[in-house]
Amino acid sequence: MSLSGTAAYREAQRDLPAAHFRELDGLTVSSIGLGTYLGDEGDAVDRDYGQAIVDAVNLGCNLFDTAINYRAQRSERVIGQALLLLERELAMPREQFVVCTKGGYIPFDGGLPPDPARYVEDTYLRSGILRAGDLVGGAHAMTPRYLEDQIARSLRNLGLACIDLYYVHNPETQLATVPRREFLARIRAAFEALERQVAAGRIGRYGVATWNGFRTPPNAREHLSLAELVHEARSVAGDGHHFRAIQLPYNLAMPEAHAAGTQLVDGERLTPLEAATRLGVAVLASASIFQGQLSRRLPQPLTEAFPGLGTSAQRAIQFVRSTPGITAALVGMSRREHVAENLEVARVPPDPAGVASLFKRV
Repeated sequence: MSLSGTAAYREAQRDLPAAHFRELDGLTVSSIGLGTYLGDEGDAVDRDYGQAIVDAVNLGCNLFDTAINYRAQRSERVIGQALLLLERELAMPREQFVVCTKGGYIPFDGGLPPDPARYVEDTYLRSGILRAGDLVGGAHAMTPRYLEDQIARSLRNLGLACIDLYYVHNPETQLATVPRREFLARIRAAFEALERQVAAGRIGRYGVATWNGFRTPPNAREHLSLAELVHEARSVAGDGHHFRAIQLPYNLAMPEAHAAGTQLVDGERLTPLEAATRLGVAVLASASIFQGQLSRRLPQPLTEAFPGLGTSAQRAIQFVRSTPGITAALVGMSRREHVAENLEVARVPPDPAGVASLFKRV
């Protein structure tokens, strides 16, 4: 990506409402991003994702979200292949697109190995990339050497010189095993490594992608404090740090990001979205249609809140992208018909009033 490249993509999509595009640390991103979590590790799913990505680009999506462990590295590789095709055959340079990936969970390579424990031993422990004590639950790590290795692998998979946004994946996983003081030391070391990767030009910015961490109350073991994380980033790199974004689930069934005061900032209880706004951190929402569960028939008040949209999936996406403080709604899309349905929402301006009407009902 580049600042001018993503702006050029937006300019080419002048038939879409201006509010469909948002700013993410200087980049122009679509308010709907394509996620790549679901699907088996097969060639057919690879082909489906490849076609879906090209269709999505043509319908107003320039934001792609993945992780090295998704589909045993195959999702990253599909994005890389699609970006190459877009540049070679459709003259759409890589600089127009924003690619986000994650590292933390041990990834297999192309599929489940016959002996997963042996694979981890041979690939990560014997090589010295990890020590046994670095692993939590046998599957998660975020040491500097491990993250540097994972970034190098992701760059190869994606065929990129630089990853636009790199997340530490579900760091709250560590809190099941290590005390909070040790966790903060580990996250600080991770941020130090990621700042070095930014300086080297391998990533553009970094953040954390979470599931429970920001949604749980401060007394929960797996709670993450955004203020603490920003403090650690500042302690590493000052006000010029590159901790720029977080990801957390947010949808009609999981509204905590907008509705629950789980964060403390300067002694004030705030929602995760309010805290992120206060601290200057972008928020990308995962699970916008709850892995398809919100694509089924929704209650009548939701239809009334978002008129002009024809399906439950479209209304669920509109709810997320219309919520103040959300930069983009991430939606898993591996089928072309789902891309066509979901990206139809891009043609409709966001509707914050519809979101407000639903919370008033509550």
